[in-house]
Amino acid sequence: MQALFKKYTESSLIIRITIALILGLGVGLFATQSVVDGFAPLGELLLRLLQFLIAPIVLFTLIVGINQGDVGGMGRLGRKTILWYLLTTAIAMIVGIAVASVLAPGTGMQIDSQAVVEVKSEASIVQVILSIVPDNLFAAFVDMNMLGIIFIAVTFGIALLKLRDSPVYGDAAKQVLTVVDGLNAATMMIMRGVLHYLPIGIFAIVAGTVAKQGADTITSLAGMVLVLYIALFVHAGLYVLAMLVSGVKLGNFIRHARTPVVTAFATQSSSGTLPITMNAASRMGLSDRVSSFILPLGATINMDGAAIRIAISAVFAANVIGMPLDLMQMMQIVIVGTLATIGTAGVPGAGIVMIATVFAQVGLPIETVALLAAIDALVGMGATALNVTGDLVGAAIIGRSEKDDASE
Repeated sequence: MQALFKKYTESSLIIRITIALILGLGVGLFATQSVVDGFAPLGELLLRLLQFLIAPIVLFTLIVGINQGDVGGMGRLGRKTILWYLLTTAIAMIVGIAVASVLAPGTGMQIDSQAVVEVKSEASIVQVILSIVPDNLFAAFVDMNMLGIIFIAVTFGIALLKLRDSPVYGDAAKQVLTVVDGLNAATMMIMRGVLHYLPIGIFAIVAGTVAKQGADTITSLAGMVLVLYIALFVHAGLYVLAMLVSGVKLGNFIRHARTPVVTAFATQSSSGTLPITMNAASRMGLSDRVSSFILPLGATINMDGAAIRIAISAVFAANVIGMPLDLMQMMQIVIVGTLATIGTAGVPGAGIVMIATVFAQVGLPIETVALLAAIDALVGMGATALNVTGDLVGAAIIGRSEKDDASE
């Protein structure tokens, strides 16, 4: 048994994940529901392990990363990151509208007038901004307020950076940083253990997702799903172009990015995949200063896949009611959709809330959200994979511009 376990841990992680995806697909399509339900706890365990690691990874790596640079450098890095995320999200909206306008998903379909979808109220932009500053230090961690945790890490990281030059508290600050660095190393050690369990959890999650969706749902809305994945690949092609222009080593990027991308595809959670994404960035050679700031922020506000999903859903809804979008409506969708993705939780199901929010703003029929909810998991998987890809692409490109890429 020990020899078998050693062989398993020493084999290629991406091969293990690929086998897990294939097995999960087979079990989801052909096994009985009781068998699928029996594997469900394995998938739940993976999600819990990843959620367990998010807070310490963000807190410790960000504090350590800040203390590898200076305050001025962090301000410059922040401006670049926000600009990059806003730009790529807006481009993703345009790509989604363009592809959907050409391929016209939803044409000829009919709305079920009895369909009802319950949409939770979405927080306003002001509320999102205020939520960045938590009113309770511990509540931010309990509630998994990602923006709040990032604010705490940045605040204490900068304070520690300044105290290290203090004649009174300099030695104490350096000792605290040593402790935090040790905690960060311990968190990464735990992460390596979770990576060995990753294929098992992915197998269970994929089996449950496929069994829940079923072949009938996939077939009935296959056109919408196909259009979305075409748009996702078009936008991924733009990522490749941007990396080539920026001088990022594409082979190195793909080799290390594929694990978090596949994990995001299976779990449908950008924030839940963050520990895997951080590990991949480290293996790529990105500095902690860059990746510890860009990736946690990206998991919260950078939603290129979600933006494409919103755009295509809007065109789909317009085609279903036989009223194609005009140029002004398309521009409105790009603006509203870009803003709607900011602050939206990177977890399964959040996409439906974003879509309903945009539909309400631009006057599209909310009933079509019920149709889209039927394929929520199928489109959410691809959108989340692109979200995580975008985070890593941003980190790689901005890292090059900061001259912090160890793979140069």
